Amino acid sequence: MENLIYNQLNYPILSYTVFLPVLGALLLLFMRNASVIRWTTLFVTGATFVISLPLLTNFDKTTYKMQFVEKSEWIPSWGINYFIGVDGISVLFVFLTTLLSILCVLVSWKAIENKVKEFHIAILTVEAGMLGVFVALDFFLFYIFWEAMLIPMFLLIGVWGGPNRVYAAIKFFLYTLVGSVLMLVGIIVLYFMGGKSLDILALSAIQYPVKLQYWLFMAFFAAFAVKVPMFPVHTWLPDAHTEAPTAGSVILAGVLIKMGAYGFLRFSMPMFPDAVKFFMKPMLILSVIAIIYGALVCLAQKDLKRLIAYSSVSHMGFVTLGIFALNSQGLEGGILQMLNHGVVTGALFLMIGIIYERTHTREIADYGGFATLVPWYAGLFIILTLASIGLPGTNGFIGEFLILFGAFKAQKLYGVLAATGVILGAGYMLWLYQRVFWQTPNPHWTSGHHPVWDLDFREVITLVPLFVLIFWIGVYPETFLSYMHVSVEHLLENINTRAYAGSESLLAQIREMF
Repeated sequence: MENLIYNQLNYPILSYTVFLPVLGALLLLFMRNASVIRWTTLFVTGATFVISLPLLTNFDKTTYKMQFVEKSEWIPSWGINYFIGVDGISVLFVFLTTLLSILCVLVSWKAIENKVKEFHIAILTVEAGMLGVFVALDFFLFYIFWEAMLIPMFLLIGVWGGPNRVYAAIKFFLYTLVGSVLMLVGIIVLYFMGGKSLDILALSAIQYPVKLQYWLFMAFFAAFAVKVPMFPVHTWLPDAHTEAPTAGSVILAGVLIKMGAYGFLRFSMPMFPDAVKFFMKPMLILSVIAIIYGALVCLAQKDLKRLIAYSSVSHMGFVTLGIFALNSQGLEGGILQMLNHGVVTGALFLMIGIIYERTHTREIADYGGFATLVPWYAGLFIILTLASIGLPGTNGFIGEFLILFGAFKAQKLYGVLAATGVILGAGYMLWLYQRVFWQTPNPHWTSGHHPVWDLDFREVITLVPLFVLIFWIGVYPETFLSYMHVSVEHLLENINTRAYAGSESLLAQIREMF
């Protein structure tokens, strides 16, 4: 096919990257010693990251085509192929997934003491599932990875989570499963409309009837909106974050919720351009609501993890705002902000997990004066706080600037309303920092009966890569933006040249839809 570049390397790099964690998980089945299990998992996640790096160094930034493609027949009677590849959008999320998986192992080194083998098998399995979602170019393969990663994620929350872990795990599973079933219906429709093909690129090239596009957009929206999560189907996320172990929260915030936005970019926008134009304003409105609502709810939170969870609702609202602004600034800002959010919020959950190991509480009121007790920890936390609110020089500023620029360009009112979310974000994050670090020290921690200690070497090593990315993207974002330029331009060109809904009246479109 003309839009494919078959593997530039002399080995199947994507298959190695996706399935090495699976082999690692199988290897763990035969181990008993907890220390050996931890070191083996760290080695496997580290090797996966190293193996994936040539994807970035050998990537051709001058083309929108799929690269490092591997394709072979799988179930030919059904038109199913083992078909994988990456472009300028997905390659960045492969990098993010492999990096955060290493950090999840490191932060869990002392925190997980029961069912150590099962925990690390779940970590490796969910890593493979997430990587598979980002590289799959066959709908059957994509759906297998999309659903398969739910099982280890469900176990991470339900087995190693907090007191209400079972409720949170079941809620997470049901929300995502219902949306996925509707997406499956949409995939089946596309299968028959595309001549019994499940080739994502081939299906993206077909011009579907406008009315069908509307219905298919909503079917896929059901899965992707829950995953983002968009307002009002976001309520599973705070519960899941609050109850999940630290590694589970990092995976949820860092990678898993990015898959909804990735779904819009990979499927909804190229396949249903008329529907994207038609639903543009409703999507912008929902995004603005999520930004403001998520920020306001953060101001009322008493639990550290729950506050950061609701901040994710607000930050992902910025992502969908940028995506559905339908211009290059908004789209690139949205994609970059997905990466930024994974870095900053992933680091925040790591920090919360680190302090929870010392205090065994997440109630904000139980803290106070921690800047004097753990000065290095407090210094790193303020950097994350400033990155989260978009201070210039950090990665958060670049992403939010591009998104707001794109929103103003698309519709000034939405840009103005979204900007209020930045102000509210500064409010809840700085207030959080004040209550935890700057107030009068809590006697409970200063009496000597319950001592807390500063960061150790393992914890510093865990955090360093994310802080490097915070300033790297903040100072020179072109390193990462350069991967997506051509892919974003091609995506927008595809929407603008193939969509006709914009020429019809809104009333006529609604009539056509029903």
